[in-house]
Amino acid sequence: MDCYTANWNPLGDSAFYRKYELYSMDWDLKEELRDCLVAAAPYGGPIALLRNPWRKEKAASVRPVLDIYSASGMPLASLLWKSGPVVSLGWSAEEELLCVQEDGAVLVYGLHGDFRRHFSMGNEVLQNRVLDARIFHTEFGSGVAILTGAHRFTLSANVGDLKLRRMPEVPGLQSAPSCWTVLCQDRVAHILLAVGPDLYLLDHAACSAVMAVSFTYRHLALFTDTGYIWMGTASLKEKLCEFNCNIRAPPKQMVWCSRPRSKERAVVVAWERRLMVVGDAPESIQFVLDEDSYLVPELDGVRIFSRSTHEFLHEVPAASEEIFKIASMAPGALLLEAQKEYEKESQKADEYLREIQELGQLTQAVQQCIEAAGHEHQPDMQKSLLRAASFGKCFLDRFPPDSFVHMCQDLRVLNAVRDYHIGIPLTYSQYKQLTIQVLLDRLVLRRLYPLAIQICEYLRLPEVQGVSRILAHWACYKVQQKDVSDEDVARAINQKLGDTPGVSYSDIAARAYGCGRTELAIKLLEYEPRSGEQVPLLLKMKRSKLALSKAIESGDTDLVFTVLLHLKNELNRGDFFMTLRNQPMALSLYRQFCKHQELETLKDLYNQDDNHQELGSFHIRASYAAEERIEGRVAALQTAADAFYKAKNEFAAKATEDQMRLLRLQRRLEDELGGQFLDLSLHDTVTTLILGGHNKRAEQLARDFRIPDKRLWWLKLTALADLEDWEELEKFSKSKKSPIGYLPFVEICMKQHNKYEAKKYASRVGPEQKVKALLLVGDVAQAADVAIEHRNEAELSLVLSHCTGATDGATADKIQRARAQAQKK
Repeated sequence: MDCYTANWNPLGDSAFYRKYELYSMDWDLKEELRDCLVAAAPYGGPIALLRNPWRKEKAASVRPVLDIYSASGMPLASLLWKSGPVVSLGWSAEEELLCVQEDGAVLVYGLHGDFRRHFSMGNEVLQNRVLDARIFHTEFGSGVAILTGAHRFTLSANVGDLKLRRMPEVPGLQSAPSCWTVLCQDRVAHILLAVGPDLYLLDHAACSAVMAVSFTYRHLALFTDTGYIWMGTASLKEKLCEFNCNIRAPPKQMVWCSRPRSKERAVVVAWERRLMVVGDAPESIQFVLDEDSYLVPELDGVRIFSRSTHEFLHEVPAASEEIFKIASMAPGALLLEAQKEYEKESQKADEYLREIQELGQLTQAVQQCIEAAGHEHQPDMQKSLLRAASFGKCFLDRFPPDSFVHMCQDLRVLNAVRDYHIGIPLTYSQYKQLTIQVLLDRLVLRRLYPLAIQICEYLRLPEVQGVSRILAHWACYKVQQKDVSDEDVARAINQKLGDTPGVSYSDIAARAYGCGRTELAIKLLEYEPRSGEQVPLLLKMKRSKLALSKAIESGDTDLVFTVLLHLKNELNRGDFFMTLRNQPMALSLYRQFCKHQELETLKDLYNQDDNHQELGSFHIRASYAAEERIEGRVAALQTAADAFYKAKNEFAAKATEDQMRLLRLQRRLEDELGGQFLDLSLHDTVTTLILGGHNKRAEQLARDFRIPDKRLWWLKLTALADLEDWEELEKFSKSKKSPIGYLPFVEICMKQHNKYEAKKYASRVGPEQKVKALLLVGDVAQAADVAIEHRNEAELSLVLSHCTGATDGATADKIQRARAQAQKK
């Protein structure tokens, strides 16, 4: 353990700092880092290098090369820079490289050097050029801050949703500030800058040579021209400490180095060949830099890389300090010693274990070993600590295994991504802050699909969140391989994905279409089981006829209507109608749509198909819906009649002609008699004439339109009863023998509550309906006599059902006697 702590450096009495190597860099750089623009993403992210020939007149004609490497120095991309001079590089939270040019244009590249998009920081920046720039991160996303040649600041807090904000002018600023940075406080971006001895707070987060903001933007460090380093809160309202480094030369870089929840606040300051760690202590920690180095602030430390090495400097975690500190009697240290002695088969193991148990600290010891294992970088030390924790667990009855199991899983994942060929040197704290989902996304961005899938399967993540999502990303990458045929790519994707839940073939097809591979997109859509996902993309690809077929196959009428409306706008009228003719279901649905929305189009459809029957019906509806003048309505009906004749539907044609005659007659009646006759039915017209006292006109109308006598008698009977013209009704009943009989007269009169008139007609009712008529007028006794005379069981039962109360008792007895006699016979 003494050897293990050899690289520990104390900073005051409360903290130790250690620096260990992550990777031996093998990127074979031809230039020094000082000759390049450098950008390194946090959380073990990639490194971008762009040699800046614009600073050297001799090399101004040489086009620079933009190289992207993993944190281990493995090349990820290299491209010749063909755009304008670059002022600053930076990585977004999504690991996209932002390149800020002198003209204010920001070019965005992917991890593998693929160009994504570009945007401008505004006309003012274009006119005044860019002097300096910062890439910073907020809760809204990644932002860009620009210092222009006019010494004004412009920023956007989120490049994904670009909203430019021009900052207030600094009073008396005639030259570039000596240093500036961006702060984020209360969800608002501020710019802090130094002009001589004065500090100005304008309004946002990055690093500068003599000013440093902590990784969480909560603390600020300032380097003064007298060699003092001031550390305090970002609001400048509270000072944490102040340190005199006795060096007046401004450093190359200054970054914060603190682990989460640490009481120690430390800043790492780098000069050309010196690295200094300062904090709230009279002494500092100093390291000699053999090469030109670059600092990358992290959540719990600082990454330091040069041409040959990549190291990590951080505060020793509390659990590790407790266990490995020289002469430590912490429970974790004793448990580690007990486990080592147990492997040696020494009795000292029992002594150490008893000592821990007597103090009641065995649970704490196990937890310390588990926690310390998470903060170790070397697998051998991880295993040693976990073996100690496992050894201690054996002597605990109810120790929950979750923390031990999860730590084993997390360390296996971390060791896998820390591998030199992967090059993501995450610490345990960074991993927990980043989450497994984001780590998987970053593996996918690096196209490390097998490793990502293995991690998902190892952690048993749900398919939708894990394997399915990764396979979908793999498929989207696969469609970009233009050297492989469409058939082979589609087959390979289908064989790999199959019916994997959570995978959308339409999304993959959309990516293929975006890459210009339309035929591949169509082949992939064949594997998409949801028509609702197929159709929109087919429409976007201008494969409307295929989209229509898919929509019809789905049976979703809304989807069919969507395609039809798109086709209508895309094709000329003739081609559109011809397309519909080949799809009967679509044609039927479109007709239904036209009935409610586009009547003229519906007429054109019927004309094109020579559908005279439907065309006639269309003109009949049009005569009522659109025309107000009688002449126009008659003309429309005439057109309808002609269409029915062409359709060989003589009944419909004759009925239409009769309607035309009726309309003309109704107009004439209105002119001669007044009142409202138009749009009445034939029966209502006759009834209206009778009610108006125009009986002869009604009879003439009945003769003209061949209304049957029975129907005319019913109409006249009803109308006269409604008028209560009982005298005219009696005359009418005696005009000739009634074709409907006289029972209806009785019923109508009783309906009007006129029993007196009803009795007149009851005597004229035929024998077969005599009983019913007598019962209607209330003559139960006479109805009984008639029923007994007819000897009709049904009539007897009917009369008996009307016998109620004492008054009809004799009648009921008479009926019962008649029934008894009938039964004897």
